[in-house]
Formats: sequence, C-alpha cells, structure tokens
Amino acid sequence: MRVVIDTCIVYSALRSALGASYSIIRSLPDRRFQPLVSTPLFLEYEEVLLRPNQFPHLTVQDINDFLDFLAVSCEPCRINYLWRPFLPDPDDDLVLELAVSGQAEGIVTYNLKDFAGAERFGIRVLSPARFIKEIKL
Repeated sequence: MRVVIDTCIVYSALRSALGASYSIIRSLPDRRFQPLVSTPLFLEYEEVLLRPNQFPHLTVQDINDFLDFLAVSCEPCRINYLWRPFLPDPDDDLVLELAVSGQAEGIVTYNLKDFAGAERFGIRVLSPARFIKEIKL
C-alpha cells in the first residue's frame, strides 16, 4: 500500500513510544506499505521536528538521524502539478498533492476532517489505528 504519512504522525512517533504512530514508524521499512515523500513534505517534517524544545529527551543530532532514517525509508516523489488551494490549510494541500502525484492509496493522519474531499482523487484518509488494522501491522 502506497501512503503519505502526515507530519502529525511523524511528530507523535517521536513524542511517545506507546502509540499507533510509533508503531508505524518503528516498522519501517516494511513490505506491507511504502511511505511516499516529496521535498516540500520532508522540509515540513524537518521544520516541525527541529523546533526548539519539542523533544527534551532527544538531541538535535538524534532528530537529524531520525530524519535521515525517514528519508531512506520513503520513496521520493515529484509533484507534477499544483492545483492549490483545494483544502483549507496549504500544508494539507502539499500532502494531498503528493498522494495524488505518487498514486498513493491513502493518507495516514490524525486530522481526518482536514482532508475532507480527498476521496474525489481516489485517496483514502486513514487514522493510524485504522491503517495498522488494514495492513495487519
């Protein structure tokens, strides 16, 4: 299954080792799913994760090492066209654009309502728990 992992999932995975987000990220690489990433989305991951005092239990080097791991675990995709705005938040548009360009089957996010309308592009919006259940992680 080709998916785009929203920034909130990556963030949550670093905040706690107890949740569904951590389970998804910890499983990488995994034959059951292929996460996709674009340059704009990766830059958003980096910007959010490197904000000061986000993760007191991690050093900047730890976060950079994690970002390196994430970069090699995801399939890079180019966004071939822009049709913004479609969603209310431009940061969500870049996730949807990647899903469409990368022919993803889904977007994994906690913010399900933010991606209302994604189904018009054939993209399913899945909570982390639903995603885990579907791929039998």
